[in-house]
This record gives sequence, C-alpha cells and structure tokens, in this order.
Amino acid sequence: MKHTTLILSLLLLGITIPARSFFLNTAFDKTAFYNAMASEKVDDINSQLSIVKALAVAGKDAYEGALLMRKAGLVSKAKEKLSLFKEGRKKLEASISKDNDNVEYCFLRLIIQEHAPKAVEYRNNIEHDSKLILSNYKNLPAAIQQAIIDYSKKSKSLKGLLP
Repeated sequence: MKHTTLILSLLLLGITIPARSFFLNTAFDKTAFYNAMASEKVDDINSQLSIVKALAVAGKDAYEGALLMRKAGLVSKAKEKLSLFKEGRKKLEASISKDNDNVEYCFLRLIIQEHAPKAVEYRNNIEHDSKLILSNYKNLPAAIQQAIIDYSKKSKSLKGLLP
C-alpha cells in the first residue's frame, strides 16, 4: 500500500520513474510474502507474484515457485492447477537443489507438501524439512520465525513443537 501511495504522489508531482527500477530498489518484504502464502485469495498471490518477479533477490525462483504452487491450490480449472503446480515445483526444487541447507526454502516446501494432494506425489520431504526447520529455527530472521510460528498452529509436522 505504501508503494502505491508513493507512486501516486510522484505522479501527481509530475515525477515519473520506471516501475521496474522502483521495485528493484525496494527491499523484499517477507512478512507480506508469507501473508500472501497464507491467503485464500488468488489476487493476493498474484500481487505478490508480480513483486517477486520484479525483484532481484537471491532465491527469487524459490519464492516464485512456492507462490505458483499455492496459487494452484486456489484456482478451479484442473489443467491450470496442474500447470501452475508443475512450474512452481520445478522452480522451488531447483532452488533447493542449489542450496539444500536453506531452511527457508525447506519451510516453503513443507507448507506446500503438507497440503499437496496425494495424486501429485509431492510429500516425500515433510519429515526432513520439519527436522531441519526445528533444528535451525533460532538462527532464522524474525520475519521467518514468525511465519513458522503462525504456520505451526495448523501444521501436522510442526504443531506444538515451537513456542
């Protein structure tokens, strides 16, 4: 919301900047990202996807992949569900294979795997990821810790194991 207000203010003053350069210089708001991941609205996911695609951040594919798979769970057309899920899975798994000790990427995968339908056969890492998250939780940034705490309240593998 503050980005929109700033852009509108600049436009009213007659100052224009390329949107892409504005977003590239904006810090990645992980709280907003995790709020979108928890949302039940496709519009929230799409908004966050636009932001993630415009940013130059490490792990961009992991975030984009998780959002695509989350979106797959919210759309109604079966073909679109499968397409989004496959694309997201490739991006997230590629990021994890490049950095397999990245706790946040494993947390993103855990969120998806705990809710993935059995038919897509994407549930093999739940135990590994939950152990990695629990053993490294205290070393994570505050925004990610809070996202884990919030998610653990409805997670089967993390429930009751965190503060």
